[in-house]
Amino acid sequence: MTTRFGYLGPEGTFTSMALDAWPAAGDGVERVAFGSVGAALSALRAGDVDGAMVPIENSVEGGVSATLDALASGDPLVVTGEVLVPVRFVLAARGGVSLADVRAVGTHSHAWAQVRGWMATHLPEAVYVPTLSTASAAETLGAVHEGRAGAVDQAGAGSPQFDAAVCAPAAASLHGLSVLAEGIGDMQSAVTRFVLVARPGAMPAPTGADKTTVVLYQREDHAGGLLELLEQFAARGINMTRLESRPTKESMGAYCFSVDVEGHVLDERLGEALMGLKRICAEVRFLGSYPRADRQPATVGPRASDADFAAAREWIRGLRAGGA
Repeated sequence: MTTRFGYLGPEGTFTSMALDAWPAAGDGVERVAFGSVGAALSALRAGDVDGAMVPIENSVEGGVSATLDALASGDPLVVTGEVLVPVRFVLAARGGVSLADVRAVGTHSHAWAQVRGWMATHLPEAVYVPTLSTASAAETLGAVHEGRAGAVDQAGAGSPQFDAAVCAPAAASLHGLSVLAEGIGDMQSAVTRFVLVARPGAMPAPTGADKTTVVLYQREDHAGGLLELLEQFAARGINMTRLESRPTKESMGAYCFSVDVEGHVLDERLGEALMGLKRICAEVRFLGSYPRADRQPATVGPRASDADFAAAREWIRGLRAGGA
């Protein structure tokens, strides 16, 4: 039976590059492009695909809100792994278009945020036109360049509303565009983190270099509420690698917290922390334990190892049995 992986398309997006790097996405795997993160995850929930590669965090812009919100609601999904992709942007255009000709630039909002400085210096008068992805901007210009029917911008007009696209070098090459400028990202070391999401099932085994992702909902808003949640990790020596608040959309000021921590749910310290959170939270949405892309082992402080927790549990068990 063919495995089908969805991703934020079209080909040439950084998400497609992340899927290229996923070990299980080789021969015999069908790739299905979607126009948005929400569409890819909806198809996964419906059973139309077996997994979905989506962006979740960028080293410059932080969390990807579309992914965080889609995972925080709806039928449960879990992260089974992550991929880190270096982000390198180029400014690309149809043949014959020069930098001086560019009056409008199309790209995804996250990409635009990462090239604002370069644009302010080199194209200060250029108008930004949002597109569904960096690759879709390149695809639109490429279609016009080749004279294909149906080459339209996302607003549906008969010609694109932009002269150049901010995209990955691979997308520019794929669609036959000329590169007007390379390395236009404001942070040359920028990295985007992608996660492979699946329906709940068999969990990846602990490796010693794992992450766990959860979404935490408070029972009510009160002074020290967030501190109570974070203390469940701190008291057990668990390091957080990401913490973001997201509106629940129920009312003004109502937020949930999306958290990544070091460790696996089968680790004693993390299991105890999740039990503590379950006790004090209105809801704990578990989004999976999975190997870290950088393979960095979890930081385990003094008296926070599995053996330490097991010894403490045996001690209390002995007390309850009437021992000293």
